Amino acid sequence: ARGLAATAAGPHPLHRFFAPRSVALIGATERPGSVGQAVAANLLAFPGEVHFVNPVRESVLGRPVVPRLDLLPTPPDLAVIATPAAGVADVIRDCAAAGVRAAVVLSAGFREVGEEGRAREAAVLAAAREGGVRLIGPNCLGLMIPSTGLNATFSAGPARPGHLAFLSQSGALCTAILDWSHRENVGFSAFVSVGALADVGWGDLIDYFGDDPATRAIVLYMESVGDARTFLSAAREVALSKPVVVIKVGRTDEAARAAASHTGALTGSDAVLDAAFRRAGILRVDSLGELFDLSEILAKQPPPDGPRLAIVTNAGGPGALATDQLVRSGGRLAPLGDDTLAALDADLPAAWSHGNPVDLLGDADAARYGRGLDRVMRDPGVDGALVILTPQAMTDVAGTAQAVIRVASHSTKPILASWMGGHGVAPGRDLLNAAGVPTFSQPDVAARAFALMWRHRQALTDLHETPDLVPGLDPADSAGGAAAAVLLDQARRAGRTLLTEPESKELLAAYGIPTVPTRVAFTPDEAVHLAAELGFPVVVKLFSETLTHKTDVGGVVLDVDTPDAVRAAWDRIQSAVTAAAGHRHFLGVTVQSMIPAGGVELILGSSTDPQFGPVLLFGAGGVMVEVFRDQALALPPLTDVLARRLVEQTRIVRALRGFRGRPAADLPALDAILVRFSRLVVEHPRIAEIDINPLRAGPDGFVALDVRVVLHPSDVADADLPRPAIRPYPVEHVRDVRLPDGSAVRVRPVRPEDEPRVATFHATLSERTVLLRYFSPMPLSERVAHQRLVRLCSADYDRNLTLVAEVTGPDGAGPVVAVARLLRGHGVPEAEFSLVVADDWQHRGLGGALLARLLEVAAAEGIRRVHAPVRADNPAMLDLCRRHGATVHPVPGGGVAEVEFLPGGAGAT
Repeated sequence: ARGLAATAAGPHPLHRFFAPRSVALIGATERPGSVGQAVAANLLAFPGEVHFVNPVRESVLGRPVVPRLDLLPTPPDLAVIATPAAGVADVIRDCAAAGVRAAVVLSAGFREVGEEGRAREAAVLAAAREGGVRLIGPNCLGLMIPSTGLNATFSAGPARPGHLAFLSQSGALCTAILDWSHRENVGFSAFVSVGALADVGWGDLIDYFGDDPATRAIVLYMESVGDARTFLSAAREVALSKPVVVIKVGRTDEAARAAASHTGALTGSDAVLDAAFRRAGILRVDSLGELFDLSEILAKQPPPDGPRLAIVTNAGGPGALATDQLVRSGGRLAPLGDDTLAALDADLPAAWSHGNPVDLLGDADAARYGRGLDRVMRDPGVDGALVILTPQAMTDVAGTAQAVIRVASHSTKPILASWMGGHGVAPGRDLLNAAGVPTFSQPDVAARAFALMWRHRQALTDLHETPDLVPGLDPADSAGGAAAAVLLDQARRAGRTLLTEPESKELLAAYGIPTVPTRVAFTPDEAVHLAAELGFPVVVKLFSETLTHKTDVGGVVLDVDTPDAVRAAWDRIQSAVTAAAGHRHFLGVTVQSMIPAGGVELILGSSTDPQFGPVLLFGAGGVMVEVFRDQALALPPLTDVLARRLVEQTRIVRALRGFRGRPAADLPALDAILVRFSRLVVEHPRIAEIDINPLRAGPDGFVALDVRVVLHPSDVADADLPRPAIRPYPVEHVRDVRLPDGSAVRVRPVRPEDEPRVATFHATLSERTVLLRYFSPMPLSERVAHQRLVRLCSADYDRNLTLVAEVTGPDGAGPVVAVARLLRGHGVPEAEFSLVVADDWQHRGLGGALLARLLEVAAAEGIRRVHAPVRADNPAMLDLCRRHGATVHPVPGGGVAEVEFLPGGAGAT
């Protein structure tokens, strides 16, 4: 699917950077020690055309120089700019005028030097956008594609060819990594210094190298995120097929900003980043060694199915060292089965360790290693193995490596090796590395690498597990959202940034989140009446539009169980407010039902992160929330699966599961609350912070006792409000359609919970329908495979939009009867479409209705060209496309026609 997306419109928009046929260096010079001289020297090895541009030189390094770009016979694919910062904007205009569409700006002197530099950078970006030029940089080292000989950097030497795409925000680090990579024999498909990310960003680059067949893993050294949504969107898609490994500098223990709510105070930028990476399937590591170790391992070895590692060694100490690190890193020592132990007893000397780690003893030869490793790899309770070799006088370093390679060649489980020592074990290491068995000098580093492999596999599995639809929460139904919007608009028009407690609970109730019954009284008599109506005992609190129950003024009066006690509470609160803040703040009191003590107190909240927008927090709540600090973070929106994983990250989950005879909480109900809460947050960006503390988990379910809602100031325009880093369900694309025969269908974007229904739909398709849709017979097992359907049903709505048509009636949604898809091209405003209708629903007008809706959605999403190949022997589809405004282009000799729509323009309906 990714290849189709990348090639639908021809080469990827970034191909001029990474597959140029010609390069021009602007600012080429022979001045020793200059950037222009170093880049010129490196470009001499490029086999394509190289042009040097300098208005005051006639030659550089023996090559002729032109004074201006427009004097070249044809525009180069790539311009490399090494001129002073002050003139770069003019150089970009020259590039645009000459027809250059890709430029790498090496020059420094932009945002990193202050306001004057920021102004220069803005001018450069404006010139690039006006002229249609894409930029990498500024202030970068440049880029290399080792396999083609392109070295457009001022580094001292080239990178080795390989299969890692290394993308770094630090040019200085790039030079150090190059030195390290030569020592460690690490190779690269691309080596890119991204600089300030003024234009081409992380998302663009991840997209490109996700499509690149020469790249097996993508490695990022990151200092800032840039456009969070495009970054996460690209990473979520690519991580399904290639590992994306990141080291991010700037970890902090505490939040960078203070906030009034518990949630805001407990949300640190680095913790949010961890949550964002988990949500995108990105593996975050802590060191440069881990960065490359994990990239190589994940690119070479199958991921483990579980955390259980077998350790095979010829020395006990290294095995124990590896075990300690394995357990600390989240892995487990595999318990060997009885059959495995018996086989090892038969094969190994009597003094072997009789357990895991499997100590083969110091005199182990290659054959003993091979037998021992083969036995443990056959054990169903083993998910992978670490083979440790310490060189003894009788050790066959190379032969043992060959024995390990033989076992690895027919194993579907990962095998890592630690050949401990220096030059003496180098022949074995070389053999293992060449055979794709990752090798480490230290066994504890290898054990941690296995644990990280498992954690990465588990995160991807959790991320793409098929969720269930939360009962009573139809993503296409916005009734609760409409009620909440009215409430929030009233507060905004009143100029308030704080909801009252009754308003806050009304907001939660609109999304089906249970709250304690709360009423407002403006006189003592009303308070008494409401207390009787709710039933004594009750809680009485201050009600004010300027002061909240979170203030100390008036306090909270508990155990109010008589009318006289209610009146006394009224007087006490009124007197406290008058003394502390003036009578004008006192409006009345709230009266709410008393919830019996007991149960588990939780906190559920949301605050706004400056990079990622709304962030959710869940954990242990109550008055000790800051003391215990047992919370986990996640990005909205959630599914029930993601909600459960959020809960499982906390220690309080053990109490929720029941302990010491206490009953377990209704965890599916908690999942539903988290899903509803996440929808509330993403559908109403005017909410800055929410605290539900405590959310009480009791024998009768969950109830929100205390709620605080803070809004963004009313003068902040809607367009300037923070947006979620992950696009929520696009309710705006839901339509109910009436077909010519009177049948009612709902056309809406697909959702992750639809996977089983889409699989059932595929089971209804005839062989002829499948042939016309997929151009060749595709068995049902392949069409409904989870890895395929998860790409369709769980795709990012910013990238690919799939519409399903479902039968509707008095009993709600029925089966899915048609599927249409827009598969966006990367970096271009166009998409390839597909459309398939269940056989029983063909020739009833559904195909035309769905195609028309697909084109409307494409226009709304800014897609300017929609196209698809259609078999020439599918005249019904070709006629349908023509009737909806398509241009049909026959493909000579291929039995295929290309149909093309221009949504919102000529040829659109």
